[in-house]
Amino acid sequence: MVRGGRLLPGGLLSEGATGSRAHPVFRMFVRWVRRPLLPVARLWRRNIQLRVVAATLLMSLGVVLLLGLVVIGQVRNGLLEAKRQAAQSQAAGGFAVAEQLADDAADGRAEGESGSGRRGVQDTGIWLSNLVAQLASGGQGVYYPVALSSEEEADTFGADETTGTHGPRAWGSVRPEESVSEAMRRALDESTDTHEQHGRVVFDDGRTEAALIIGKRLNDPNGDPYQLYYLFPFEQEEKSLSLVKGTLATAGVFVVVLLGAIAWLVVRQVVTPVRMAARISERLAAGRLQERMKVTGEDDIARLGESFNKMARNLQLKIQQLEELSRMQRRFVSDVSHELRTPLTTVRMAADVIHEARDDFDPVTKRSAELLLGQLDRFESLLADLLEISRFDAGAAALEAEPVDLRDVVRRVLEGAEPLAERKGSRLVVRGDERPVVAEADARRIERVLRNLVVNAVEHGEGRDVVIRLASGDGAVAVAVRDYGVGLKPGEANRVFNRFWRADPARARTTGGTGLGLSIAVEDARLHGGWLQAWGEPGGGSQFRLTIPQTAGEPLRGSPIPLEPADSRRRREPQKALPGMVRAAAPPARSPHGLPGPEPAGPPRGGGGAGAADAGGTGTPGGPSGRNGTGRTGKTGTARGHGHDADRHDGG
Repeated sequence: MVRGGRLLPGGLLSEGATGSRAHPVFRMFVRWVRRPLLPVARLWRRNIQLRVVAATLLMSLGVVLLLGLVVIGQVRNGLLEAKRQAAQSQAAGGFAVAEQLADDAADGRAEGESGSGRRGVQDTGIWLSNLVAQLASGGQGVYYPVALSSEEEADTFGADETTGTHGPRAWGSVRPEESVSEAMRRALDESTDTHEQHGRVVFDDGRTEAALIIGKRLNDPNGDPYQLYYLFPFEQEEKSLSLVKGTLATAGVFVVVLLGAIAWLVVRQVVTPVRMAARISERLAAGRLQERMKVTGEDDIARLGESFNKMARNLQLKIQQLEELSRMQRRFVSDVSHELRTPLTTVRMAADVIHEARDDFDPVTKRSAELLLGQLDRFESLLADLLEISRFDAGAAALEAEPVDLRDVVRRVLEGAEPLAERKGSRLVVRGDERPVVAEADARRIERVLRNLVVNAVEHGEGRDVVIRLASGDGAVAVAVRDYGVGLKPGEANRVFNRFWRADPARARTTGGTGLGLSIAVEDARLHGGWLQAWGEPGGGSQFRLTIPQTAGEPLRGSPIPLEPADSRRRREPQKALPGMVRAAAPPARSPHGLPGPEPAGPPRGGGGAGAADAGGTGTPGGPSGRNGTGRTGKTGTARGHGHDADRHDGG
């Protein structure tokens, strides 16, 4: 078969010929089948009482069925054995009566032979009919006597001497030749013993009944053999067995339902307090700390309720204490920050006067004036950060979101960080600014976050390039800042955003950072409903990634930029291990203002990498910066506002 100029092997249709139609239909069918089952499955998973009652019912049903089978089997065996013994006794008496009647008829025939020698033969059919009628009326219970000819002397068995026809006799509306099997008739011809067999009695109206058949070969008054059978139907036994089955079924259903009700009541006594505790726990988690369980009695459940209420009271007390302490702390920080502004303004004015007249001082006093002004700048930055943190802690921070092109924000940040980068010998490279990267955001807060990240990367990049990457997709925009400095040690990524934390306490803040920049950046990202995350490896640098939704208020499902960069050491080593491969040329980098320029494929210009540093969040661009934390090797440290990071991306 040829399709599209290609020969499909074996004349089979290509994979897409039917799959595109079959798969959606199959999935639709599966969804249609599963839809009504989902609520049941959810109820089964969440309701322990339902599972216990269902398990009790199933196990009870199994026990009742097993017990019923055993009882019915015993009753059936008992009924069959009683029927067999009664039938054997009845048949033995009937066979004895038939033999006695045959002997009496033979003696009477011998006395009358002087008249006609063939008179006994002519009366055999009548004698046999009388025998069957007499046997049927002379016993107890329900049975059917049947007389059949013996194959050994079939031609001598009949109603008269001329026809020689077989004359089977039976009492009632029984079909004798259809009720007795050929195998049993042959067995009686071969032996004179009594034989018995389970079979079915066939009546003239076509109905059948199970029966026990007992037969024996006897001789008539003429000495000719015939077969006499007793057919004992199991009608009464079947009625008795049906009655037993019905009784057992009714009792079994009643027992199963009763056990289910008992299990439901018992489990309810245990599950109800647990459900109450679960509801109270949910309310406590929602902030309703005054909720308590209702306790009755003195049993284990009551003790559990008392313990739960005691725990809730202690939890409420501790939370109230912590809330009060937090309010006092926030109030203290805010009050101190505000109160310090007035003396700081006075000191600033005096310091400015001294700094302007520093040329008239001796070298030592001149240097002191310069240091005084620098530390005042840092003090003002710290006060501004403390005020901002207090606003976040008090929940007073407000988001002023509007459509913003992040490329403009990045350009302003790079212009401010350019002097610091020149002093450090680092080059600022921008990637992904070919197209607009627009999101609903607070431009002032985003600029503050990026300023912290860029200044930190420059400070700890050890003179290497700092790469800023922008991307958008899947309802999110992201900005990643990559450096190639000393990197991040294992276990530090979860602490890099903590307030006043530094990876190396002995290392000085060369640019005068406050230690609060990354903490404020985290709060800014959380205020946007986004993430601020860190990655790093020792000697391989670090990368900080800011991800926010394109539309304010929408949840994030992933980030368009991978947290671990493509040029990390873990990703480069497998490529180096492949022999005979030529490394592709790295894509052109961009200058600090977006112009094309070279970008290193790995850590450029020597060893080391950038740690995650903390820029003074509210300081001037390119101003003082201090390190307040580094990340962990090859892992991610995350600060986010909603859910977890799926780290889904569409670009590297």
